[in-house]
Amino acid sequence: MRVLVLTSGGDAPGMNMVLFQLYKKFKKNLFACRAGFRGLIDNDIHPIGEFDLAKQAKKAGSAIKTSRCLEFKSNEGLQKALANAKNFDVVIVLGGSGSYRGCCELAEKGVRTVFIPATIDNDVIISDYSLGYHTAVNACVTTIKNVMPSMESLGRSCIFEVMGRYCSRIAKCVNHKYPSDCLITNKKDIDYKKMVASLQKKHSQGKSGVIVLKENIIKTKTIIKNINKLDPSLEVKAVTVGYLQRGSKPTLIELEYAKSFAKLAIKFIQKFKFSFAVSYKESGFKIVYRNEDGEMKRLAFKK
Repeated sequence: MRVLVLTSGGDAPGMNMVLFQLYKKFKKNLFACRAGFRGLIDNDIHPIGEFDLAKQAKKAGSAIKTSRCLEFKSNEGLQKALANAKNFDVVIVLGGSGSYRGCCELAEKGVRTVFIPATIDNDVIISDYSLGYHTAVNACVTTIKNVMPSMESLGRSCIFEVMGRYCSRIAKCVNHKYPSDCLITNKKDIDYKKMVASLQKKHSQGKSGVIVLKENIIKTKTIIKNINKLDPSLEVKAVTVGYLQRGSKPTLIELEYAKSFAKLAIKFIQKFKFSFAVSYKESGFKIVYRNEDGEMKRLAFKK
């Protein structure tokens, strides 16, 4: 059996552990596309042994590289990808919601695919958890804890802009673990009078305020400017957590999720001839697959 694997979209902590588990199982029969769907289109495919996964397994990022490939959305790009994908018995895709859609397109065109959710945004519809999420949230909370002592020493408040693209799960979970004075996950949350009142209250107590902002809503400079219009005495700084979320070393919990996802995929790759996706639902690891009639079914898997 010839197996092909690729990582697509943004990198996510835990990807390398999945790749390493797959390598241990399939060894010389496992190949990797460099830079995701881009590599599938360009036939940039290599034996996975070239990527020295043993040294990368517990690190963040993707040893086989990843990318966002707009060409795959075109018919020409899809046809090139299909031609190369059909040289393998199964194609494994690690990525987020966009990668899931790409994986489904390959499956609909006759390629046997396996999808593993891997995105810090945790926005894949078929799964309650995707690789990278726990590490991303942990990185945000750690950043706030490391920055705020300095903010308080200088009498400043701080805005922490966190990733999530169009999904607010990271921001909400960070706010749960480190309660903020203001949580902004959409434009409706922006109320400068309430924001200023919260920060003033904190400063009156000799403390500093924390604002958690989900990306893609408003610029931090705009928030600071409007706060200062209402109260020029408030000094507010901003920290963009950004790539620290994706580049942080995977947590131990993340590595366990990665191993479980990989174990589940391996278990069913040789058992089923159908395309399927790995998921985590209702506190259990499961697979969703499409049978010959196109009906979606779910099978449970216990550790």
